[in-house]
Amino acid sequence: MNLIVNADRNWAIGKDNKLLVSIPQDMKFFREMTTGKVVVMGRRTLESFPGGRPLKDRTNIVLTSDRAYEAEGAVIVHSMEELLEELKKYPADQVFVIGGESVYRALLPLCGTAYVTRTDQAYDADTWFPDLDADPEWKLTKTSDEQTYFDLEYYFTVYERIAGGR
Repeated sequence: MNLIVNADRNWAIGKDNKLLVSIPQDMKFFREMTTGKVVVMGRRTLESFPGGRPLKDRTNIVLTSDRAYEAEGAVIVHSMEELLEELKKYPADQVFVIGGESVYRALLPLCGTAYVTRTDQAYDADTWFPDLDADPEWKLTKTSDEQTYFDLEYYFTVYERIAGGR
């Protein structure tokens, strides 16, 4: 299983259920990586999308403890057990965890590859991703050349699990 995230220099990923920054090339990269694949998210992440609608051309799986929650065009699961059972239907390399914080933290141990856009900026945030640089189970294996969007510098990076991943 994979995950994909945009994190600032402090591993912050959001504030008030919104991304910290919107970079067109990062959005394009996200679309290219996830279109035709399975995306796994929490309810609040789904609700942060335009109109609260699932992403087009993907299988959207939403993990929520709210048993009454419904979202047209999405598969709703209510527990990790239910999620893992649903994910057995798909090849692991076709699954991308896309947020938010609690879903990333719950599924990080099951992921083998993390696609992290690192923004060289520190934002005011209320949501963070685990610091993979400080995690001995993860290794930075690829870093793009510096990218810029106006005065913002960012990098596309890939981290690989070096122990215990699948």
